[in-house]
Amino acid sequence: MTSSDRHSIGQSVIDACLAMTALGVNHGTSGNGSARWQDGFLVTPTGLRYEDLKPADLVYVTLDGLAHGPLEPSSEWRMHCDIYRARPEMNAVLHAHPPYATALSCLREGIPRFHYMVAAAGGPDIRCADYALYGSAALSAAMVKALDGRKACLLANHGMIVCETTMQRALSLAVEVEALARQYCIARQTGTPVLLTEAQMDEALARYATYGEQPGGKA
Repeated sequence: MTSSDRHSIGQSVIDACLAMTALGVNHGTSGNGSARWQDGFLVTPTGLRYEDLKPADLVYVTLDGLAHGPLEPSSEWRMHCDIYRARPEMNAVLHAHPPYATALSCLREGIPRFHYMVAAAGGPDIRCADYALYGSAALSAAMVKALDGRKACLLANHGMIVCETTMQRALSLAVEVEALARQYCIARQTGTPVLLTEAQMDEALARYATYGEQPGGKA
């Protein structure tokens, strides 16, 4: 890929991170984003405001975990790296600390099949990964396990992470997961949510396989 590719891919990461803040999915310098590039990925650097970032500031990290450039990568670079290694179909990763998803993660609970849109994350539920120190190999291993067959998971006492084939899809999924977490929390405050049956959720998953597609295969 050319330098112009690097610039456009880097800008897409910055734009998604700024959008997460604008949409209330993230705040300040918390959270991070990345996109697959060459034999690794471009990830946001640690400690810098998204508003101040330029595409050249994103750090190139190989799938062997080697960072290149003057800036240090996000402290959560390992989670991004392990997703790209385990899931070759995924090209974008977003990690954030949105209020409702994080609240559920502090209860160490995932999001069950209370609504058919849970299917957006790829399975009948959204799991919560076991707790481990942020930035650690243990956290990354727990995350990979929770993401098995899924495109999103919560991280115990931490937040959430999503992965998708494109950055636009990753952003949409991050917004949807936080919306689901909010709806589930509200439903629990009101009463006891009635969960869909396994058969009903399987039906929703089958229908969601073509959700949003237009003739010709365009989403």
